[in-house]
Amino acid sequence: MSKVYLTGAGPGDIELLTLKASRVIKEADIIIYDNLVNKEILKMAKKDAILKFVGKEFGKHLIPQDEINEIIYQASLKYKNVVRLKGGDPFVFGRGGEEALYLRKKDIAFEIIPGITSSISVPAYAGIPVTQRGISCSFKVVTGHESAEKPCSQINWKSFLEDETIVFLMGLHNLSLICENLINAGKNKNTPCAVISKGTTKEQKVVISTLENIYEKAKDLPTPAIIVVGEVVNLREDLNWFL
Repeated sequence: MSKVYLTGAGPGDIELLTLKASRVIKEADIIIYDNLVNKEILKMAKKDAILKFVGKEFGKHLIPQDEINEIIYQASLKYKNVVRLKGGDPFVFGRGGEEALYLRKKDIAFEIIPGITSSISVPAYAGIPVTQRGISCSFKVVTGHESAEKPCSQINWKSFLEDETIVFLMGLHNLSLICENLINAGKNKNTPCAVISKGTTKEQKVVISTLENIYEKAKDLPTPAIIVVGEVVNLREDLNWFL
């Protein structure tokens, strides 16, 4: 009987791959992987494993999600061990839930293998804790790239006025709009802000500024990048340890 493993590859650093993810990758007959997966991970696959790229880039959605769902399903009909490998965690803006629901509808066995999400690991590699006693007792993870199919934003910008950390994933191309929406909602324009590009890798770059000025300083950074907003950003000066 075949099984699909919806697997998180972690944020980039290959050593952040979980032991369980490593095991199923080595056993996979086919690996269906995304753009953000560290390609070094694919070298762990057995020699006769099939590697199929279904990645998406900003403005270049090569394969629609519905078609990806069908590719995974068809693979499960042909191969015993199918690994759907996704950057970060499959359930944190990874559309893993959609793929799992599709497989359930088709009566295909699946297993979720969580991955270390970039929303906490990338700030950590930049010396920024998402929570800190006396500074921020909570954090929100928000999509920075809402679907164009939605008639209006589903993000409640007014909910971001508390003293908590906000982490935006996939938001670099919308950085100016994100900052504008936060300021218009009442967020202090001097709130510390960080943009972290290619986090946890040797190419990691970090830009620190305020909500008002971060766009001009960080707009040319390469993707993938995440945005961190909140007073915890100021801790980077003392906690920066990587590179």
